[in-house]
Amino acid sequence: MPGRSARQSQGFADARLHSFLVFGDQVQWARYPAVAEEPCAQAWLSLQLNLGLAPSTVAAYARALDDHLRFCRQIAVTTGAASRADIAAYLRDLTTRPNGRAGRGRSGARLANATLQQRLTAVRLYYDYLVEEGLRSTNPVGRGRYTPGRNFGGASDRGILPRYHTLPWIPDDAQWRAILEAARAEPRRNRLMLALAYDAALRREELCRLETSDVDPAARLLRVRAETTKTRRERIVPYSEATGELYAAYLVERRTFGRARGPLFLSASRRNRGQPITLWTWSKVVAGIGRRAGVPNFSTHTPRHLCLTDLARAGWGVHEIAQFAGHRNVQSTLLYIHVSGRELATKMERGLAAIHAWRAELALEVLG
Repeated sequence: MPGRSARQSQGFADARLHSFLVFGDQVQWARYPAVAEEPCAQAWLSLQLNLGLAPSTVAAYARALDDHLRFCRQIAVTTGAASRADIAAYLRDLTTRPNGRAGRGRSGARLANATLQQRLTAVRLYYDYLVEEGLRSTNPVGRGRYTPGRNFGGASDRGILPRYHTLPWIPDDAQWRAILEAARAEPRRNRLMLALAYDAALRREELCRLETSDVDPAARLLRVRAETTKTRRERIVPYSEATGELYAAYLVERRTFGRARGPLFLSASRRNRGQPITLWTWSKVVAGIGRRAGVPNFSTHTPRHLCLTDLARAGWGVHEIAQFAGHRNVQSTLLYIHVSGRELATKMERGLAAIHAWRAELALEVLG
């Protein structure tokens, strides 16, 4: 009976994985043939689902692992036999690839450092799994650090792949106005989603998975459930009066799909009418707004970046912003928020003016 229960559990996990990859709103199983043909890779992704990782995280792992498995095929090596030299060759290949999403005028751009780090992390975790299952004796990726004398695995101040921290892009006032003007032509649902994404600094998944019970219109508060967040930390955040008016108007429109409670944002398309909106649908909406506004850098994460930066500009403390954003560590918050060089220059000018006035007053008092 225990064996049968385990098989049933594994079968359920496999069914969840298949549903997630084929019918879910994250990725399509057919897009990752190398993973689909590797039983261990499928088992590892099933494990990630059972552990409760966010669907977007599992999708990212699937992309990274599929890419690595395809590279292994190119160099005629299996993951069971891959060496540290093979991992080094894979990293070399990653760092020399062109970035197809870099945008117009950036044909020479390479994959972003964050993308490289994400792929390396997924590959390292997969090899950890192979070691735990007894399919390998060591992890060829190591723990991410090496020294020139000791190569991989040694204590060092330098990682296998240097980690760069760049400031997130946020629109200036003119660009944000153009984005709002472009969004004016969107259906009420999309306008409300954009407003909430900014007001509450919501991640894409947090926004799309909101439910009607998560909104308290009387207090204008939004409950972001733990299971929808990246850090699995629930939080309560406010939204503006203007957004509250949009919400009330959208509820009238939403009732045309039915009065049942549940997912807040529903699809209006003929094929999926009344079904919860998918992450990809929202991404397409945002991309369209960015194109019409002439702001190609606009993404689903931009309103979150902008909101947190605006809170910093308004004088909020970093710990308050971290709590608002749902960050576990304030270091994550510091990576999200930034003040423009112009604002820093203005602060410096004011500071120097105050210092100069104090020195002039002191000189007058002493020497006058």
